[in-house]
Amino acid sequence: MNKRKLAAFKKILMKEKAMLEKQYHDLEQGNLMASQSDFTGEMPFEEEYAASGTSTFERERDLSLSENVKDILQRVNEALTRIEEGTYGICEICGEKIPEERLEALPYANLCILCKQKEEKALR
Repeated sequence: MNKRKLAAFKKILMKEKAMLEKQYHDLEQGNLMASQSDFTGEMPFEEEYAASGTSTFERERDLSLSENVKDILQRVNEALTRIEEGTYGICEICGEKIPEERLEALPYANLCILCKQKEEKALR
């Protein structure tokens, strides 16, 4: 891969990293605020119980989203490291080049399509 294309992928990954870091921060702030709020006081028991269930569901959803964002952020950081090491665009399993079309669709891809399919099949 030439230096110009590599620089373009690095720019895309840096933008993705900034966006993911902001999303992660926002989700973590939301989780912190939700855990600090409580349902005491003026609601009847049934409403307080329902509000508590809704709050728990939303907190679990936000925690799940936060973990997903954290995982993708890690993959983006690993891709940036591969750029610095000169291994970006090379499948970590078979050592073949990852097609640019795949990297354009998923800039942090570390496996070629064939190896990714084998990995997913093994996980089933």
